[in-house]
Amino acid sequence: MATSDQLLVVIDPVARHSDGESVRIAKDVLSAGAAMKVCLPDGPEEFARALDRRGSRRPVVVGDDRALLRAVTLLHRRRELGATALSLVPVGAVQSLARTLGVPTGAVAAARAVLDGVERRLDLLVDDSDGVVLGDLRIPSVPSVPSQRDGAPVGEEVPSAGPWLRVRQSLVRTLAARPPRLASLPVPGPSRLLVEVDGVTLVDLNQPVEGVSVTPGSSGAAVVEVRPVSVGAEAAPLGARGRTVTVSGADFRYRADAVVAGPVRNRTWTVREGAWGLTVPASS
Repeated sequence: MATSDQLLVVIDPVARHSDGESVRIAKDVLSAGAAMKVCLPDGPEEFARALDRRGSRRPVVVGDDRALLRAVTLLHRRRELGATALSLVPVGAVQSLARTLGVPTGAVAAARAVLDGVERRLDLLVDDSDGVVLGDLRIPSVPSVPSQRDGAPVGEEVPSAGPWLRVRQSLVRTLAARPPRLASLPVPGPSRLLVEVDGVTLVDLNQPVEGVSVTPGSSGAAVVEVRPVSVGAEAAPLGARGRTVTVSGADFRYRADAVVAGPVRNRTWTVREGAWGLTVPASS
């Protein structure tokens, strides 16, 4: 990828306050290799406006998994993912998705990958409420702090305690609307769910399950695994691959990447093959 590209570097506020040194290092490396414009949004509206006004600049998100998910969601809903390759410099406590996608987690290595890496086209899971999943979907999920309505994030993955934890939590709350406070949520037990893959039943409501996982695979197929409840001997997981996955049953919540959504009684996810592009090191 040519380093002569003009970059739009959008620095997530959580990243700025949680690890300013890594942000500074990333800016130094990027500015030494390319012309760039830096945006410092204070909330979701400014974040969205920065991406809308990028022009021909290549967007670079400096932040954690949530910031990447926010950027992909915005571009998906504007139907601009196909023409826009994203780059990420992971900064923050939640970086498991970045690692899974092949992005270096060190500020220097990640910034160099932005300058010298290649675009990798990746599959995307899109649900029937226009939500997206980049790397991992799990049902049921134990939510932490409820924060959104059905179909939007209702909880955030809580990082390990640190000196900036309260600052981070406050900033995360500013990036979401504030609906009425919800009651405490019970820890989920075994669920009875109907799971269908490409219209074929994988498990029905007669079989209680401990959990369901769905991940974008390759070539337009999602990988689905259902873990039945064990009675006596351990039950073997049930697996399938397909383009559409529908889950139905009593109210259930699910964790999609770094956030929790629900409760819902029915949700369908469809694989969009090669729907988005992410810059990764050329050797990966």
